Amino acid sequence: MVEPLIYDLSSLGRRGVRFPEPDVPHTDLPEKFLRKELPLPEVSEPEVIRHFTRLSQLNHGVDTGFYPLGSCTMKYNPKINEQAARLPGFAHVHPLQPLETVQGSLILMHLLQEFLKEIGGFAGVTLQPAAGAHGELTGVSIIREYLHSIGETQRNKILIPDSAHGTNPATSSMSGMQVVELPSDERGNVDLEALRAECDQNLAGLMLTNPNTLGLFEEQTLEVIELVHEAGGLVYGDGANMNALLGIVRPGDLGFDVLHYNLHKTFSTPHGGGGPGSGPVGVAEHLVDFLPGPIVGIIDQGADDNPPLYGFLQPQKSIGRVKSFHGHFGIFVRAFTYILMHGASGLREVSEGAVLNANYLMSQLKDIYHLPFDRVCMHEFVFEGRWPDAPDIHAFDIAKRLMDFGFHPPTYYFPLIVKEALMIEPTETETLETLDAFVDAMRQIAEEAHTDPEILLTAPHNTPFARLDEVQAAKQLVFCCQVPEFIKAVEGD
Repeated sequence: MVEPLIYDLSSLGRRGVRFPEPDVPHTDLPEKFLRKELPLPEVSEPEVIRHFTRLSQLNHGVDTGFYPLGSCTMKYNPKINEQAARLPGFAHVHPLQPLETVQGSLILMHLLQEFLKEIGGFAGVTLQPAAGAHGELTGVSIIREYLHSIGETQRNKILIPDSAHGTNPATSSMSGMQVVELPSDERGNVDLEALRAECDQNLAGLMLTNPNTLGLFEEQTLEVIELVHEAGGLVYGDGANMNALLGIVRPGDLGFDVLHYNLHKTFSTPHGGGGPGSGPVGVAEHLVDFLPGPIVGIIDQGADDNPPLYGFLQPQKSIGRVKSFHGHFGIFVRAFTYILMHGASGLREVSEGAVLNANYLMSQLKDIYHLPFDRVCMHEFVFEGRWPDAPDIHAFDIAKRLMDFGFHPPTYYFPLIVKEALMIEPTETETLETLDAFVDAMRQIAEEAHTDPEILLTAPHNTPFARLDEVQAAKQLVFCCQVPEFIKAVEGD
């Protein structure tokens, strides 16, 4: 059954709200504000509520089911984070208020900066970037500005492993850098010989995703970083997979010069559907002066009974502002609450749980799904969604069939270095019962691929819509619908 559209429910003259007669004269809206070609439906309040409630129930999210979307860390978002972000003192502040009236918010931002510095092992942090890719752009811009400041203007080459996140080459190109791809070796690590061949006088840096998109920890991280540094380049860390490292490894201690965090992944802020996100960037000591400003700090130490006054400081060689105002403050509150609730030992347990869950799933399924890199994984792993004796079945079909079991599909066809890739990330918040149910579904799908492939090829079967043309949907966005009969009735045609 296809749910009726809101326009189908419309009836001329029906109202959801009746306003009292105004005590001021009526004023017609200016013509320029009226859009006669986009008539609004006339519906009652219950119809509006039911319509949007039905739409919300068609969505799949971490509050309604398992969401093993690899490389995105779609984990449960504790509701206390939401409650904290909705406290009036946080929810109702404005970035242009006098500093004296927002000291609590500024202290939170300052403490979050300090937490992220400690978690990552860095000397400075900016909270401005609005998302992970924005953090990448910020980090590469910092690298470029630093190299120019020491006279190394010829360095314009960024190395990116083929196991990196897909945004890395895009952000490097946007920064004016030349992108060079590095292959992986037989164990899924950066190929050291290929790296050595590119370490010349033009090397600006390397963007390293660790753990990489194969879900594997780069076994030669220290040697990779040393090679780049010896050549005069800097190393950028893509921190989108920090959910596997919290409390266990600090990238700054390994020698990373720059790293972005995804507060909307690692620190449990809800994400998806376009945002909002937050991608703070941490840097080593030699790059602190290049951070985008302003950064929250103490501008007056205070005296006697007067507490310190927090405000905004501008780094001496800053690359400039990268975000209007000061970043997505509501996301800061959620991440700050999450960190406080867990503490140092709790954050380590987050990563241990994520790694344990991923390895459990992988061990339960690798006998029937091909594992191209058979190693202990970190927080995620990648299978091949194909079988030689079931040639018509692809990763796409497996993903669609999973929807019939109430699970969101994992990431498929990424990373590109694995054919028919299925990238699965269970996160630390899922129970053993949920993981076992997912295993049972994946095993049944594998059996169906060989005994009843048609059921996969026509999946999903119990969703309002089956297989959409996703390419066309991405290219031809339609955000509203208009029912011709309704338009004719409104226009009197």
